[in-house]
Amino acid sequence: MAFPTLFAQLSPEEKSLADYINNIFGFRPKNIALYKLAFTHKSRSEENVGNYHLSNERLEYLGDAVLSLSVADFLFRKYPTQSEGFLTKMRSRIVSRASLNQLSQKLGFDEYIRYVHDNGKGTSFRYLGGNTFEALMGSIYLDRGYDFTKHIIIDRIINVHIDLEQLMETETNFKSKILEWTQKQKKNLEFRLLEENKKENRNIYHVQVFIDGKGYAEAIDYSVKGAEQLASEKTLQMLNN
Repeated sequence: MAFPTLFAQLSPEEKSLADYINNIFGFRPKNIALYKLAFTHKSRSEENVGNYHLSNERLEYLGDAVLSLSVADFLFRKYPTQSEGFLTKMRSRIVSRASLNQLSQKLGFDEYIRYVHDNGKGTSFRYLGGNTFEALMGSIYLDRGYDFTKHIIIDRIINVHIDLEQLMETETNFKSKILEWTQKQKKNLEFRLLEENKKENRNIYHVQVFIDGKGYAEAIDYSVKGAEQLASEKTLQMLNN
């Protein structure tokens, strides 16, 4: 894959992406190919390196680590007297898939993510925006280094788009909330694994919530924990209604 560096050498698509990065984050990419890759889901992979399809999966892995470390560093310095538990909870809320998905939508990622829609079910793309966000952090890290990436994460993302005070008051652990509710109501809560399959070489788990033996919401995710959280959130909405 070619790595053009001069703006004049870029294709119209690459110029549009470079302008978008500059408008949102305040800098122009040195290596535009990294950013194109960050916005390329594996369903849209067009090039091969051996048996590997070029997509944003490896960048996602790297960006996840960079994002987690940057947020941990920021919180450690901002809250010098808070406990480890508080810092861990705040970091989890900032880097959660739900939070990153919302950020990606707010920042307009949808117009630039390259992927092939599946049959309208959306199962494979539940966290498309959040995964792309992590991949983008990985591309910035490779393009500009850790200190620059941490600056972007803190000054252009956390300080601009995340309300830390509100986040401290937000409960995102829906499984804990429904467990607390059932305990107060003296009801029996059960999460049943209905099905486990493989899709695109990844395990997919289908979970349903049962309260006193009555079935409530179902959810599918790439982890049992994630499916339980989604099913818990849907069940709480059903109970509130």
